Amino acid sequence: MISIADTSVKIQATSESNLSAPAWFGEIVMVSSYLRKHGILNKINEQVRFARKRFGRYEAIDFLAVLFGYAISGERTLEAFYERIQPFAVPFMALFERDQLPSRSALSRFLAALTEAPVNTLRTLFLDDLLSRPSLLTSKLGVWWIEPLGTGWCLTSTARGRRPGNARFLRRMTFLHPLAGWMTCAPGYRGRKRGEVVRTRTTVSQAHSYQWLGSFGNRGNGLYRTELRQSLSAIRRYLTVYQFPQERALLRLDGQYGNGAVLSDVAGFAFVTRGKDYRLLDHPLIQARLHLPPDQLQQRPESQMVRSLYDCPAIPVEPEGTPAA
Repeated sequence: MISIADTSVKIQATSESNLSAPAWFGEIVMVSSYLRKHGILNKINEQVRFARKRFGRYEAIDFLAVLFGYAISGERTLEAFYERIQPFAVPFMALFERDQLPSRSALSRFLAALTEAPVNTLRTLFLDDLLSRPSLLTSKLGVWWIEPLGTGWCLTSTARGRRPGNARFLRRMTFLHPLAGWMTCAPGYRGRKRGEVVRTRTTVSQAHSYQWLGSFGNRGNGLYRTELRQSLSAIRRYLTVYQFPQERALLRLDGQYGNGAVLSDVAGFAFVTRGKDYRLLDHPLIQARLHLPPDQLQQRPESQMVRSLYDCPAIPVEPEGTPAA
């Protein structure tokens, strides 16, 4: 305690400890206030249902509150997060209109038993909330349209990423992305050695506004075709809400999709991807085009490398003769 009187300063100290809130607690307050203000917490309570024995008095929102906090905190493990939040458990849960912090064991049981249905409900709820705010688009028209003359393109990015894990991580089954849903690990391949314990996640976002349209994951190397179809479904909803024609949407896919297998999935979209099936270069039509001068030479300011760009005709890349440019 400090008191100032007649130019004299008195300092009084006490041996009692007074814990300070974690640095990230303020961010949790802001996020929870936003969810409450826009009625998202009420919608989660009403729509995200997962009934199972041994949850006691807890509801799905109790576990989601912990996972929201864990994702925002940036703590490396749930154990570290629980240690930091335990002294402030009551005010933390009150931010989500709940009164008791679930134990770590209860959270683990919840994640281990969680099915895909409530995860999809939560994912749809967040996408509905995003699409209910058209002002996010109209306020950035100069950024969104990447071609002039009023016939622009909406650029959407779809990418995949792998997260390593370990046996202990796998047993606990306690990882959840707030928009994607829980995910255990399984043996996979990250490009260095096989048999690594990983999880794979596909993400889709609007490239210029960074709006997050969805996240879809699976254990191990994932199900890239299934996740791509889920991503395209979210993109179609997005385009429908903003009354943007599908044929003017440009998808940027990463190299995972660089083969002819995905052509039927992305039918109706224009897309750009890095090819991974280099046997396609041996196709006679492509070889004939490569022996002619390139259509364009490209060089970036920070590099001396000059790239030759070739516009190839429609090339049949599948046994069924599906054409690709």
